Amino acid sequence: MKQQYIHKALSLVVALMALSIGVKAQDNVYPAKAQTGKVYIKNATVHVGNGQVIPGATVAVENGKITGVGTGIATDGANVTIIDAAGKHLYPGLILSSSGMGLVETPTVRATTDIREIGDYNPSIRAIVAYNTDSKIINTVRSNGILLANIIPEGGTISGSSTVVQLDAWNWEDAAYHMDGGLHFRMPSLFSRPSRFGGFGRRGPGAEPEGDPVKRALEEIDQVKALLREAKAYAAKSSVAEPNLKLEAMRGLFDRSKKFYIHCDVVREILVAIDFAKEFGLDVVIVGGSESWQVADLLKLHKIPVIIDQMHELPTLSDDDIDQTYKIATQLQKAGVLFAINDSDSQHRGKNLPFNAGTAAAYGLTKEEALSAITLNAARILGISDRTGSIETGKDANIVISVGDILDMRTSIITHAFIQGRQIDLTDKHKQLNQRYMQKYGL
Repeated sequence: MKQQYIHKALSLVVALMALSIGVKAQDNVYPAKAQTGKVYIKNATVHVGNGQVIPGATVAVENGKITGVGTGIATDGANVTIIDAAGKHLYPGLILSSSGMGLVETPTVRATTDIREIGDYNPSIRAIVAYNTDSKIINTVRSNGILLANIIPEGGTISGSSTVVQLDAWNWEDAAYHMDGGLHFRMPSLFSRPSRFGGFGRRGPGAEPEGDPVKRALEEIDQVKALLREAKAYAAKSSVAEPNLKLEAMRGLFDRSKKFYIHCDVVREILVAIDFAKEFGLDVVIVGGSESWQVADLLKLHKIPVIIDQMHELPTLSDDDIDQTYKIATQLQKAGVLFAINDSDSQHRGKNLPFNAGTAAAYGLTKEEALSAITLNAARILGISDRTGSIETGKDANIVISVGDILDMRTSIITHAFIQGRQIDLTDKHKQLNQRYMQKYGL
């Protein structure tokens, strides 16, 4: 009997080893080399990203930049690559505005999670130095046309700074596209929810402290304001005897070279965020904003953009329309608020970004407005619109070619993708496993 158990155990170990070897996908997928020669993509329906669509157009790419867009562009010359995209659609590379990709591989395995730091106030923490360019997740999102992502830290009240990365790199230094562009403040909840224990609250390890949670949240917000006042006074000094790492990391907030991302949802929290912008003159961005539509006029007045963090979720309040989260984008669009659409669902890992935008198109946005929400609008919010976000001459050649509508999961099939003019390999673990089991079962 004992030998039988040992035999079964050994068989299981062998099977797991074989599986781990077989599914070690993407190890032979390398970052592309710098572009050489000229590339012409002709006969495409070009979706510029700013609302304009150019049918039957040619896009010229040289030295990683877009050098021409339109009809009648000559495609002759030496050292030229021509891609015929007849019947296909050409888009700007999609942008994830807020993501933990590359910081978390397997959430249940602590050794693969590097997204949080201990402590509540960590402005000097930089997400980029923990970014793992070998993450298996990266290639899966590229297959849906996502070529850039804003990598953000989590945890605490002031979580640290985020960096926009391009998703085809050997290391984090190569990946960095816009370094340390913003600081992230996770506002404590000002929405008091009744206890699920019938009003008696939770007790024991990990329980919430007794007392008024909203009062505690307001006290914490006052502490953040005190820190910002200290940082502002520090930034005003031309020189300091002993540099303070935390205050140094906040210096860019006050000359607006660094954005202040405030993660919040309900109206009273958004009003506090507006107050931060007014009192300190900060370049504030709302992340989340599930109730932003209720104060859209105020957001427009103070020129505060919104990153709609997740659309495929239940509304904030029980008496909201069940499809309210699908309508936020249209409501912000009508109010004239700059917004971007994101996909923060921990199951999707960002890859459903274009389909979230497609949902917004089904609930009032035009297809081109929805596309802008994941390309040019996102680039404007992240401070990179001078380099990317649209198919325009002089910008980086971050380009995606799709057989069908990129916002429609039924027809979107990405055939080509370029990052800064480099044609990248669209192999990913999902595709390799699909081929593996197609082969196994003779399909």
